[in-house]
Amino acid sequence: MRKAKPKKRVILPDPVFDDVRVTKFVNHLMYDGKKNTSFAIFYDALETVKAKMPNEELSALDIWKKALENVTPQVEVKSRRVGGATFQVPTEIRADRKESISMKNLIAYARKRGGKTMADKLAAEIVDAFNNQGGAYKRKEDMHKMAEANRAFAHFRF
Repeated sequence: MRKAKPKKRVILPDPVFDDVRVTKFVNHLMYDGKKNTSFAIFYDALETVKAKMPNEELSALDIWKKALENVTPQVEVKSRRVGGATFQVPTEIRADRKESISMKNLIAYARKRGGKTMADKLAAEIVDAFNNQGGAYKRKEDMHKMAEANRAFAHFRF
């Protein structure tokens, strides 16, 4: 590589839970630099999650973390051209990319949901992901099925 790798930016923890992952999630959720709005949506969603699951002994933040864990894929397929043919080669995913993919999928499928506000949609998607259901969880399962189906091409890994 000709150029040096760019420095990783330091992400500050969020004000309520003092957690860096929450800030990363809010950054993915944010539109047009409106971070306060994104924080409000996220915290409202967690309040709704807590209200929807009163008999759960975990805190709302722990439910969200478990939901993220449930929608985190372990492998993905990448296109690799070998001798005129394109193969879908299954590859492991780096830890930081896993986290990013899971957050983006959770947000994307929350946006597609029906519901009144974004906070309600996000809360519903978090509850579904916690219970191993919903669009984001299905996306993870599909990624794993694709990788399993193309396992024969694993020797083309790069």
